[in-house]
Amino acid sequence: MRNRTVAAAACVVLGLGLIGGAATGSWLVGGSDSEQEHSAFVAAGDLWHSVPVDGLFPRTVDGKGAGPGEADRTWTRIAVAPDSGCTNAFDPLLRKALAPAGCARLLRATYTDATQSFVTTVGLLFTDADDAAMRALAERFKLDGLDSRTDLMPRPYAAKGTAAAGFGNAQRASWTVRVLTDAPVVVYSVSGWADGRTVDTPQPATVAVAPETTSSVAQAGLGHEAKGLADRIERSLRKNVTSASEQPS
Repeated sequence: MRNRTVAAAACVVLGLGLIGGAATGSWLVGGSDSEQEHSAFVAAGDLWHSVPVDGLFPRTVDGKGAGPGEADRTWTRIAVAPDSGCTNAFDPLLRKALAPAGCARLLRATYTDATQSFVTTVGLLFTDADDAAMRALAERFKLDGLDSRTDLMPRPYAAKGTAAAGFGNAQRASWTVRVLTDAPVVVYSVSGWADGRTVDTPQPATVAVAPETTSSVAQAGLGHEAKGLADRIERSLRKNVTSASEQPS
């Protein structure tokens, strides 16, 4: 009986030692997963003023396999909007849908493809929201299908003297809006023809990239333009987040 008591006590001591060691180890490597995720979330919110514009919107973006039939794409940046707030940056209904997250800063750039046939504006809306608010907003966009409503399309950024000079609201052809949950950022893009033609029936990128879609927007690959460029700008953002969160405090 005495031997069993001694053994049990030894196990308790050993168990407490292991728990303490694990906790110490977690502290030494930077805390729990949730703490690291929160740290990355916070770091992402500061990128708009800590990363040069070329780091967020590269001058040239390679889109290997991003076109229809997995064709390669290359986009060249032709205009960068002055960083700003969100006043007049969105159509009223989209502005209302995004309002719960707030607007800390809005960054936008417009690109054209290698043939200068298409133009695409991509935006990074840095919000004032915390983790929970971003998750709630993302859930609402998903459940209510807000990312596929034509009355919630993002506005393009046109710049005089560029291939996007005639890229206005009536020229919007395809788009995507993504509410991130691991960063206080909304990534969006909107594409159109560079010749300024109007579009009667825009299509969300998720529809326009489907193989069975036969609209002129889909066949031209404008859904792939919007989706492919947004994909790569989002990846660039995440790389910057990783780099920023790994910096010693």
